[in-house]
Amino acid sequence: MASLLVRPNAPDEQGTIINVTPASAGWKYIGFRVHQLTQGAWIEASTSDQEVCLVILTGRANVICGEQRFEDIGERMDIFEQIPPHAVYLPNEMSYSIEATTDLEFAVCAAPGHSNYSPRHIAPGDIKQSTRGQGSNIRHVHDILPENEPADSLLVVEVFTPAGNWSSYPPHKHDVDNLPHESLLEETYYHRIDPPQGFAFQRVYTDDRSLDESMAVENGSCVLVPKGYHPVGASHGYSLYYLNVMAGPKRAWKFHNDPDHEWLTRM
Repeated sequence: MASLLVRPNAPDEQGTIINVTPASAGWKYIGFRVHQLTQGAWIEASTSDQEVCLVILTGRANVICGEQRFEDIGERMDIFEQIPPHAVYLPNEMSYSIEATTDLEFAVCAAPGHSNYSPRHIAPGDIKQSTRGQGSNIRHVHDILPENEPADSLLVVEVFTPAGNWSSYPPHKHDVDNLPHESLLEETYYHRIDPPQGFAFQRVYTDDRSLDESMAVENGSCVLVPKGYHPVGASHGYSLYYLNVMAGPKRAWKFHNDPDHEWLTRM
């Protein structure tokens, strides 16, 4: 099994700092990349057989796809401004380019596409914002591409967890294709931490503990969740952001809480 913790590299010629493929992860559905471009730099790419959600993490960009041009999109210059991002949905078999109109960081979230939908700009006003949990389990959620919005496979969400709080908690999993009770979804967590020298912890484990890994997660790291429960804890003094990408055989998010911790939902 591939290592569940993927650390960022120095940017390559296309500004890539994280590159997760189905082959590198040892799974079937999700591809995930993060690029950092300086102002004026640009890249060209193709979605191939994947649909893609481009998430502008920080900075502004021009995105060109087919006959459509989304100009100078992006608003937040720092992820921890905690405002919703701009994003662009692209179907499979589409060439696109992205040009940085300021220094830019963006994510490429990918999963199998079936040519059912057209390119579109997902503006901050299109993104539902909500708060989940209570006490030290509070976190703030931006639903970038939820299951009630059109896509073939992708589910994309970002979460802000205040310093000292827990997230993806109580521990839950989605690794059994048993709808309507539970869905099978692979998942990636792209972590950012404020201030950036901090750290968080993430555990990924199964009921039988055949998989049980606990990781110290630093700024810019990505955690792979092929199966199992996957809670996250933000350390005292350090706010935590993560971008989640999920995909599986069916586009539905139905999770199952760890029975040992189910009582926490009744507090």
